[in-house]
Amino acid sequence: MVGVEVNGYTIEPEADLSGADLSGTDLSGANLSGANLSGANLSGADLSGADLSGADLSGADLSGALLAVADLSGADLSGALLAIADFSRADLSGANLDRANLSSAVLYRGDLTGANLEGANLYMTNLAWAYLDRANLSSAILYRADLVGAALSEANLSEANLKGADLEGANLERANLERANLTKANLAGTDLAGTDLTGARADEDTIWPEARQWFDPKAAGVIFD
Repeated sequence: MVGVEVNGYTIEPEADLSGADLSGTDLSGANLSGANLSGANLSGADLSGADLSGADLSGADLSGALLAVADLSGADLSGALLAIADFSRADLSGANLDRANLSSAVLYRGDLTGANLEGANLYMTNLAWAYLDRANLSSAILYRADLVGAALSEANLSEANLKGADLEGANLERANLERANLTKANLAGTDLAGTDLTGARADEDTIWPEARQWFDPKAAGVIFD
């Protein structure tokens, strides 16, 4: 979809659609690479398979939108409302999601390699089997998030709230979990080789990897409530 008009707006690469109302529209497969969609209303829109690489979606409303298999690599989604949106298998590598609201969103098997999610709201978000290697999740809210099988090697999770999160089988090798909240979190089967847990909080309900013969949470600097 290139050069098509939707709601009076021309859909094309590098289009200026800042503040546009495209809520509920069908933009599946659209090419909006490099477009300015800052502050746009895309709630409930179908953007599955769309090319939004390098687009400016800062402050946009994409709540409930369908973005499965979409290309959002390098896009700016800072401060965007992305609650309940479906990003299954979408490419968000290198995207800026600083302070974005992704509560209850679906990012199943999404590629967020090197993405910035500092301070993002990921409450009950589905990140199962997602690629988050080298991503910045410092101070992010991951309360009760699903991170089963997620790739988080060298990710920054310092001061993140992972209370009640399910990280079973996740790869946290060389990740930074300094001062993270791990109370009631499930870390069964996780790879914690080289992980920094200095000052991380845990409790009696925190589930640790089974291979305790080589891993001692207290020796790793974990503080138990």
